[in-house]
Amino acid sequence: MLVPNNKEPIRPTLFRKAFDLPENEQSVVKARLYITAHGVYEASVNGHRIGDEEMAPGWTSYKHRLAYQTFDVTAHLAAGKPNVLGVQVAEGWFAGRIGWENQRCFYGDRLALLAQLEVDFESGQRYTLVSDGTWKSHESATLRSEIYDGEDYDPREEKSGWNSDPNFDANSWSSTEELSFPVAKLLASDTPPVRATEEVRPVKIFKSKSGKALVDFGQNLVGKLRVRLPTSDKEGHKLTFGHAEVLEHEELGTRPLRSAKPIDNVFLSSNQPATWSPKFTFHGFRYVQVDGWPTKDGLPTQDDLTAVVLHSDLKRTGWFSCSDSLLNQLHDNVIWSMKGNFLSVPTDCPQRDERLGWTGDIQVFCPSASFLYNTQGFLGSWLGDVSAEQLEDGKNGVPGLVVPDVLGNPPNPPGPQSAWHDVTVLTPWDLYTSSGDAQILRTQYESMKAWVDKGIPRGPNGLWDQNIWQFGDWLDPAAPPSEPANGLTDGIFVADAYLVRVLETISKVSSLLGEEEDAARYTKEAATIKKAFQDQYVTPAGLLAGDTQTAHSLAISFGLLNEKDQILKSASRLCHLVHLARYRIATGFVGTPLIAHALSDTGNHQMAYRMLHEKSCPSWLYPITMGATTIWERWDSMLPDGTINPGEMTSFNHYALGSVANWMHKNVGGISPLEPGWRKIKVRPVPGGKVTSANVAYDGPYGRIESSWNIDEKDSTFKLTVVVPHNSSAVVTLPSAWKSKGQNGDEESTLVGSGKHQFSCPFEPAEWPPKAEYKRSTFRLDVGEV
Repeated sequence: MLVPNNKEPIRPTLFRKAFDLPENEQSVVKARLYITAHGVYEASVNGHRIGDEEMAPGWTSYKHRLAYQTFDVTAHLAAGKPNVLGVQVAEGWFAGRIGWENQRCFYGDRLALLAQLEVDFESGQRYTLVSDGTWKSHESATLRSEIYDGEDYDPREEKSGWNSDPNFDANSWSSTEELSFPVAKLLASDTPPVRATEEVRPVKIFKSKSGKALVDFGQNLVGKLRVRLPTSDKEGHKLTFGHAEVLEHEELGTRPLRSAKPIDNVFLSSNQPATWSPKFTFHGFRYVQVDGWPTKDGLPTQDDLTAVVLHSDLKRTGWFSCSDSLLNQLHDNVIWSMKGNFLSVPTDCPQRDERLGWTGDIQVFCPSASFLYNTQGFLGSWLGDVSAEQLEDGKNGVPGLVVPDVLGNPPNPPGPQSAWHDVTVLTPWDLYTSSGDAQILRTQYESMKAWVDKGIPRGPNGLWDQNIWQFGDWLDPAAPPSEPANGLTDGIFVADAYLVRVLETISKVSSLLGEEEDAARYTKEAATIKKAFQDQYVTPAGLLAGDTQTAHSLAISFGLLNEKDQILKSASRLCHLVHLARYRIATGFVGTPLIAHALSDTGNHQMAYRMLHEKSCPSWLYPITMGATTIWERWDSMLPDGTINPGEMTSFNHYALGSVANWMHKNVGGISPLEPGWRKIKVRPVPGGKVTSANVAYDGPYGRIESSWNIDEKDSTFKLTVVVPHNSSAVVTLPSAWKSKGQNGDEESTLVGSGKHQFSCPFEPAEWPPKAEYKRSTFRLDVGEV
């Protein structure tokens, strides 16, 4: 199974073991198969596929943690008779091509299987079968299976009966070699497995201008095809299926895939199966180009192809809808991007030669993700990889920029990074806020401390070392396509703002865990660093050294301004900048999740709505006007003329900029936790913009929470229905009780317990569209044509 020079893919391997259960034991009470692999696998007992998992055992940091699966195989065994256990293993993440530098065999260059079958009989006896040197192996009929580059299948290479017939003649098969036991910790993972969760049928099958057969599934998704194989007069006739997310000028848009070639090939034969689907790969696609379809017109029918959606099978917990169809589509796009990028690890994108667990992306998206789905097990497991790699000797508390870390060492990628590496502290806190379970904080506490105490390089004033290059407000639309870190907001400003946030968060964590000495130290340090930040960046009037939308959003949302007048001044500047930008986005990865909150929290909710409703580029709705069904990596991944953005990084499925969903749940829908775990709930819908009704629901730890409101325009009344689960309470604030900007005192609220509650109040909508405080904010000088 060695790969010459590690330059070529490893052909998938079949492993089989025939065995006899004792003839005197006729009643099997229980049978369990414990199994994992170096690679990805699919197992069967007597020809019956075991389980419905895809890409098992999933991707973890294989040098530290290797998950195994447990299956009940009782129903598939034949007591007192011969049986056979078959397992097919492909390279997957373990040995396949990974990252954009064409590296292979990152974890090892030999495919391997680890299995143990335990069969309990009524007599109390147990039969045990383990993977050892007595098993047989052979090359698979799947000639090639790569995550980035698709799969080739030739039914002429099939070994009929290899996994279903105990008497199959395997004398010509190769023996197997016992390898050293894995050094990684074997664990029964808490993360839900990858499964096929739904199917999508084609909406259009057509010929391109160049005559190519194209299939449009109407939805950008992550998964694979299931093909009803046609017949062909020519033995070995090849069908080819190429995948892409978009069309460019009515042809398959493959340039954003970079070196990835997501192409599946299947060879037709007289003994082919009725249907075929790849086993060990997945693609990000909406469109498929079909070459070689053996009909006169070269076009398959809608019954011939089905898209099978794959993702980690998390439980859905959050729902949102409102009266604006474009905002509903935006929210749907967030969900589809989350599903497609929550495949074993939280990836950045699912289509090109990357698909890595970027820490910054999930750090900003976690609050939205943990509302939409139960992410505790999924992200808890991934954070286990974060800490396992981060705490290695020589890492100095710095985790990988991607986890599992396959990028290597600085300078490419760069060294310690704010926002990205702050995932060590902020994401466990977000999970705790969502669940109320402090165990995630205890589990990750060593990781948090290692980053804060050792990982963050400091300057003489305690803030970030000025010499450290930062990703900063990554993909600020003002940055050139080839320089996505060169945005308007200084990267060190971003780092220092995040440093205050991180120190305040770890001080709360320490206190919760009873680590009082740490809590006192971090609380004191947070106050010191906040003062240093203010001295460095904030004028007494509230102006910021970095006068950008992102800078003001950070200052307001992270509580970096002490004086009320400073907060009002910063909010005023933020509104001015939003007007000046004509309500188009001027923020990147860091500012985008915060700007709507910063506006709403300072009484400028109509400005937040005005940005949300904007359709020109860059904006949240621009991609939707271009037909997007997922969140894009760049605000202008597709240019208005139908040309793909020239930047090297141009994904059409990237959830980070969809973090506005958190604001939609909290402000449009109107619910958020008043304390971790949602036992106490804040209900404060903020109607505004063009939205006249909204519904939000969340299945929290104590049950379902609902908020549904509408504006009755006939009698100018706001009507709200709230559902509070058992053993919970909610603090409800109606629009009539809102305080105006700068007004002192708390808003009048109503405390309610479990049950269904209805409220109403007079409602006069705020001015729409919102007017600027200064005329210059919206003045446009017409200079004519030059």
